[in-house]
Parts: sequence; C-alpha cells; structure tokens
Amino acid sequence: MAPGGFFGQALIAEVGGRTATGTAFELDERVLRSYLGGVGLGTWLMHRLAPPGGDPLAPEAPLAFVFSSLVGTPLTTSAKFAVVAKSPLTGLLTDALASSQFAISGKLTGHDAIVIRGRADELSVLLIDGAGVRLEPAPELAGLPAAEAETAARERFGRGWRTAAIGPAGERGVRYATISHDGRHAGRGGLGAVLGAKNIKAVLVRAATKVSVADPAGVVAAARDLRKRSFGPATAKYRELGTLANLLAFNAVSTLPTRNFTAATFDEAPKLAAEELHEMRGVARNSCASCSIGCEHIYSRKGGGSQRMEYENVFALGPLCGVSDPDDVFAASARCDELGLDTISAGGTIAWAMECVERGLIDEPWLRFGDGAAILRALDAIGTRAPGLGELLAQGSRRAAEIVGHDSIEFAPQVKGLELPGYEPRSLQSMALGLAVNARGADHNRSGAYEADLSGEVDRLDGGAAHVAAAIGTEDRAAVMDSMILCKFLRGVFTEPFTEWAELLRLVTGWSVDDAELRSAARRIVRAKRAFNLREGATAADDTLPARMLETPLELASGRSAVLSADRLQAMVSGYYLARGLDEAGRVSADDLVDLLLEV
Repeated sequence: MAPGGFFGQALIAEVGGRTATGTAFELDERVLRSYLGGVGLGTWLMHRLAPPGGDPLAPEAPLAFVFSSLVGTPLTTSAKFAVVAKSPLTGLLTDALASSQFAISGKLTGHDAIVIRGRADELSVLLIDGAGVRLEPAPELAGLPAAEAETAARERFGRGWRTAAIGPAGERGVRYATISHDGRHAGRGGLGAVLGAKNIKAVLVRAATKVSVADPAGVVAAARDLRKRSFGPATAKYRELGTLANLLAFNAVSTLPTRNFTAATFDEAPKLAAEELHEMRGVARNSCASCSIGCEHIYSRKGGGSQRMEYENVFALGPLCGVSDPDDVFAASARCDELGLDTISAGGTIAWAMECVERGLIDEPWLRFGDGAAILRALDAIGTRAPGLGELLAQGSRRAAEIVGHDSIEFAPQVKGLELPGYEPRSLQSMALGLAVNARGADHNRSGAYEADLSGEVDRLDGGAAHVAAAIGTEDRAAVMDSMILCKFLRGVFTEPFTEWAELLRLVTGWSVDDAELRSAARRIVRAKRAFNLREGATAADDTLPARMLETPLELASGRSAVLSADRLQAMVSGYYLARGLDEAGRVSADDLVDLLLEV
C-alpha cells in the first residue's frame, strides 16, 4: 500500500504511429521517501528511463510530468508539478516547475508521474484519464499559440480536461521552447521542444480518482495555519508589487544585467519599474491554483489587452537588450507567450546577437541594442526558425556562438548552455558560485544564493568560504521545496524550514520523518542531478561562468569595482566539491551512487 499522498506508480505512455499505450511503473516506497516527488522523483526517473548519451529530441527520450504528495491537499501553493527531461539546449538534466489545475488533474489520473516516450506519425494530442491513454490526431492545432490550442482542445474534448500545450516554437524544435497551461509556463531548458519532437501538441489529463492522506484533520489544520502565515510580511512584496519589485532594488546595488552584461545598472530602469507601472498600468492581481499569496500582477498594454509581467521577462527583454519602453517589453513578452519561448533564453540569445552585430560578427544591422521593434522581429524569426538569423538564434547563445566563432562564446550569457537570469554574478558572488555549479545551468530558482548576498550575510563582492556555505544551503532548501513541491515565495514563512516541512510530510504521508532525513534527501537529490549530468558527459570544466564575468571588472554605481577572477571562482567551486563530498573533479563517489537507489 502506498503512503499517504502517493499512488506508488508512474504511468509510462508509449506513443507510436497513431496509437498510445499505457504501462504502470511501480515506485518503491524507498524511492518515494528518498526523493519526495517533483524534481527529485523526476531526476530518479531520468536515471532509470533515459538512454545514456541519448538525443533529447529522439523518440525514445522520456519527458516526465511529476507530481508530489502535497498535490491535491489544501496546503497553499501545493498545486504545482515538475516537468523533467534531458535538455535539448544544454544536453544535461533539466526541470521546470509550474502551477495550475493541470497538476491536480494530472495526479488524480492515479499516478505520481506521467512519462511520455515515442513519436506520433502526425501532430496529435495525448489524453490520459481513468480509462487509460489514447492518442488523437490534431492537425488543426498546428501553428497555434498554446493558449489557443488549449481552448480548441477543451472545445473538442470537453471542459473536464486540463491541458498542457506547446506553441509554434515547440513544434519547430526551438531549443528553449516552453510547455504552457492556464497561461503559465514550464519554461527553461527546452521542454516544449522535447514534446514537439514527439509530434504531440498537447497533453490532456482528467481526474479519475482520489488520493488519501495519513492525517486529514492534521492536514486541514496545517493548511489553515500556513494560509494565515502566507499573508504575513514575508510575502508582502510579492502581493503588493510582484517580482518586478526587484528591478529598482537590483539597479540600486549594481546587479541589474544591462546590454548583455556589459553593465549592471540601467539609467532608464524607472520606466520599467513595478512602482511606476503599478500606478500607471496596473489592472489586476491574480493567483496560481491553490495559492493564497497572489503574486501575479497584470498590466494594461498599449492598444488594448493586458499582460502578466515578472522581473525575469522584463529584465531579459528590457535592460539586457537595452530596451526601456514598457510597451516594447510588454509586446515582446506577449510574443514569447504566443510562440512558446522561454523569455530568459530568448532575451539572452538576442542580447548576445546584438553585441555580435556591434562587433561586426553578424550582418544584421537592424538588430541593435535599445530597439524594441528589433526584438519583436528577432522573436518572430526564432519562433519560425526562419533561415539565417532565426535558425541560428533558435539554437541558444552557446550553440550560436560556436557557429559564429570569433571568441563570441566569451560573451555568450550562459552556463552549461542555459542563459543567465537577471543577477549580475560579479556583484553577487554567492550567486556566482550557485550559477556555476547548478545542474540545470545558469539558474536562479534551483540556487537562490543571491539571498545571502543581498541580505548582508556575506560580503557580496568578496567570494569565499562563507559564500560556499550559503550557496549549498540555498541549493538544499530549493531541492526539498522543488520536490515536495511548495512555492519558493513561501520560503520566508518558515522559521525552521526542514523541521516544518518534515511535519507537513508526516501529516500527509504518515512517515515518521524529521529534519535530518529531509536534509539527507536534499543532498541526495543534488547528487543525483550531478550524477546524471556526469553520465551524460559533463565535467568539472562546465562548472564555470562566461569569460566576461571572470576577466572584466564591473564598475559599480558606488564607484567601486566588482572583480570575480577565475581563481576566486575556482577556489569556491573546489570548496563546494569538498563540502558536497565530491572528488576534486566534482564526481560523485561509489557510495553515493548506491545511496541514489538507481537499482530499485
């Protein structure tokens, strides 16, 4: 019998030709307890099901939608799921989290994960419910934005289905295409391209059962308490202004990447700030499914309509490309949504191309920093993989730099092939380490080490041993939150996170779990990610940052210079390896491999 909150099985959906079949894949309780669900369980599934050295876009490459024990409970922010696969952008493990009713309906098909393999003969949709798995041709959905594909699928199959779909970029194999649902996106690493390579436009799920919890009354009481705390000061910023509130704060401390990381302040940042837009453009606030925080802020667009804006898409399509007109940034963000493109990778790749144009390496004189219309033109070329520039930029900045050459890789804003988020590593040196060693590549959600830098716990301009400890601490906390799964915006609500998370797990699952066991699970999940990447050819040489970050000092608004030398970063990386129990080449030990339960 499965523990509370789990079904004890994954569904393997094999797609071939014009049909699909479903097979139950048993999940041992030791695996569930060791990996918790979500990203952790997805990582274990990739070890077991992904062919070593396989092409991420090959039919046999698995794509997993993974749930957790908390999904379907009244605990706030728990209606989340992870999508996990080998990334076509990085060639390494990738995962993306998203919130929507798809999470609840997907789990209540009776599975802790849904893994898709194979390829359909024609563009199709995959339907999963209590009756099993079936494939339906859907050529009429070709070329539609994900939102329109969702609407069309609901009209065709009924309102009881929840849909995750790809846009045109996913159909065309753009390496940073997204999977979308209810207006939200599993965005990073090209998961939409993996689904598109299977000739599947959308996955539809319909709830067919219920899942029990070990202590129903205890879960309700915990949910009531957590909901109350979620309205407190720890989440006030997100409720009042959303993540875009970071823009002016980051600009003030010289950590807002501008013009492809050639600067860390943007003179025209106030035009894009949440404070200005909230006053002039704010029209609504919204929440994810089963969430009491309500961080989503909606702004009006020039000419009508509205757009959800977050810090990362504003940074990537605004300051990173030198664009300050909010209407241009809104339009670019909307275009990414329509095409199904990760905004961070799109903005980073375009910013790199703009610098290449400046340097005479790409002959597209219209593609200039500060030109909002140029961004829209470039996005359209990427989304359609137009010959020439579109095909080049659809590869992401690392592959594009390898094609262009002339040392353009030195200023390509990526780690392991994944474009950098909106944090300047030279002025946030705990974050610099977190970005360098993270399994997914340059990522702020799986390594929130900027928290230590910005809190004053460490000297953010002088990386050392304290920064190593800070990076490991935030990485461990993220591993648990991403596997249970809970929203990161709740992190400040918990006074003793591992203890409180263990209690939530006990109430749901019935396990007698404590904070020490959860800390061990965090370390196991981090090691399992690294072990997968090592299996796929990653080496210690990948745990670094672009040459620009390590060779060029950054002038700060204060008049100081931020310097992150290659030697300093390497010293922190070596310290990270030692603290993680890795060898000097960053490899996982044989004993650790046994602990990963890969043979279960």
